[in-house]
Amino acid sequence: MNRRATSPTPNTVPAATLALGPEFRLTKQRREVYEVLREQRDHPTATEVFIRAKTRVPGISLATVYNCLETLTHSGLVKQVNLDRGPSRYCPNLKEHGHFHCESCGSVSDVDLCEAPEAALSLPRGTVVNRLDISLRGLCPRCAKAAKAARP
Repeated sequence: MNRRATSPTPNTVPAATLALGPEFRLTKQRREVYEVLREQRDHPTATEVFIRAKTRVPGISLATVYNCLETLTHSGLVKQVNLDRGPSRYCPNLKEHGHFHCESCGSVSDVDLCEAPEAALSLPRGTVVNRLDISLRGLCPRCAKAAKAARP
């Protein structure tokens, strides 16, 4: 998988300024789970978040990670990404974007949209789009190169 740390972008919220809404407190566990998502923008599953968070908060449980992810998603600070029937993945990029899923290595990466998605689609007049989920599948550059090299 393509796992690289990225610096904060305007599309994410710095953990120090997280605002979860009046019904949620920013606990240490929620802050750490959010930081895990921001540091490696590879759309991890809850189990992957748990493994990474455990190095920061040794006493954290998988149930706590699931609860933190649910709260962050409900608060609008993280997007839950569902690809086919696989486990949910989590994305801190709040900008409208799609996802590319490599069918060979399983990596998931963000895909920037060049224009308003509604402009590229032929929708019935008067349609209001409230949510957009674009998922592309294929081979990432590394796997495509390996597949091309393996051909006779």
